[in-house]
Amino acid sequence: METFVGHLLPGLGFSGVGLWHLYNHSNLHLINPSSYRSSAWFPTPKARYLELLLIALGSSASVSLELFLRPADERVLDPDGSVSGKHLHNFEHASISASLFVYSALAVVIDRSAVPESARSCLTQVLAAMAFGLELLVFWLHSSDHTHVEGQYHLLLQIVVFVSLLTTLLGIGHPDSFAVAFLRSWSIFFQGVWLTVMGFMLSSRELIAKGCGLQWEGPHEVVSCQDDEALHRAKALINIQFCWFFILVTTFSVSLYLVLAKIYGQKVEYQ
Repeated sequence: METFVGHLLPGLGFSGVGLWHLYNHSNLHLINPSSYRSSAWFPTPKARYLELLLIALGSSASVSLELFLRPADERVLDPDGSVSGKHLHNFEHASISASLFVYSALAVVIDRSAVPESARSCLTQVLAAMAFGLELLVFWLHSSDHTHVEGQYHLLLQIVVFVSLLTTLLGIGHPDSFAVAFLRSWSIFFQGVWLTVMGFMLSSRELIAKGCGLQWEGPHEVVSCQDDEALHRAKALINIQFCWFFILVTTFSVSLYLVLAKIYGQKVEYQ
């Protein structure tokens, strides 16, 4: 259950933010393409900081679930106050959530400050890049055993996170590039979709590849394969699955833009 909820909730959060950004970037570009400038976050009419508030609340809830709101027999600290070796991954996940909280909180502070608008946008993008950079670093140096099935899922996730980091950095120097902003939104949305897929595939016995199964390792269940042949087949299936979701997410994202273009009556010119 920890694996399922731990992937599903962040997955829904990333999917929601990515979809929100896809819609708003497409909307801005279609309304006035000649003066388009990307944004790290988007205000809502009745609650300017709703997006940032939801990110902060979700991140706070994640840190609480990872470190504090746990059964008495699953405490993350040993009796002597040191970090339990079984729960290092909880601190790693909480670090990612904490970086997202810092991003959302400081983005509000920057928006309400006297800093010039161009600098505000740049600083906010830098904060977002730092959050993605930390996320990538944590998954790359993860303390959990990611050499098998779970490792293949996390390896592919790192590729998507890297795209989010790269496009965020490119967006600092090219705020008028719709392609950069669209790809960044796509990657955030894809992160959420892939995390959700991981939640189901790593916790549902019916969905695990043939020759593999769930077994207890430390405080949670992990997918283990009976031999190298089964492991190789499982990894190949994960790669195929990633390709299919890559195609689906890309098709959906482009289709959303085309639907919005039809609504606004804009003609797309190709050069």
